[in-house]
Amino acid sequence: MSLKPPKKSDLGKSWMKPRRDQPKRMQPEYHLIVTEGTKTEPAYFGAMKDEINRSYPKRIQLDVLGAGDNTLHLFQKAQQRVRASANGYRHVWIVYDTDEFPAEHVNEVAWLCGSASTEETTYHAIWSNQCIEVWFLLHFQYLQADIHRNAVVEKLTRAMESQGLGGYQKNRMDMYQTLQPYLEIALANAKRLDAQNTDRLPANSAPGTKVQTLVEKLRPYLS
Repeated sequence: MSLKPPKKSDLGKSWMKPRRDQPKRMQPEYHLIVTEGTKTEPAYFGAMKDEINRSYPKRIQLDVLGAGDNTLHLFQKAQQRVRASANGYRHVWIVYDTDEFPAEHVNEVAWLCGSASTEETTYHAIWSNQCIEVWFLLHFQYLQADIHRNAVVEKLTRAMESQGLGGYQKNRMDMYQTLQPYLEIALANAKRLDAQNTDRLPANSAPGTKVQTLVEKLRPYLS
């Protein structure tokens, strides 16, 4: 078999096959995380992004956007970002709290994520009822009672202090690093809570969270 390069006159002809010694360049899988908050959630997922993008830049790339908006507006901003981006996002994660927003809006975001998903891009509704601190608390204990978000924060502060981690404050910037050693506990508790909320709409799943869905997807890339 000749190892000579193909003639210019032969290039483009149907019988010319691609060189097998020139492998296709694989593009990384792009993810977009759009959060309701502008500090707490971006700091948490931003630290996760930095770890993954640094370790696996050719396999997966994360973008994090703290949109500073809620429910339906948050979904719309995510769609706008997808349309404006040249990356071709494979997964789009909409991270939001239920707080005291209208139940129909909370539930509609989950429905919109399903209806907007295509073979190229999957949208995910990553809600927490009532707040993302439910996910944080699950790193230390299971939560079954439907309590106000202020009570969740109080429980979280006590749990962190009991482990010598300092108290919890909104917008604490080191939550990802602080909670990382307890991740397996959080995943187990979140799955148990998710099973309890089977067949319930997001607004009726209190307490509840879907953050574990996002974390489990990225788990293979986390130390």
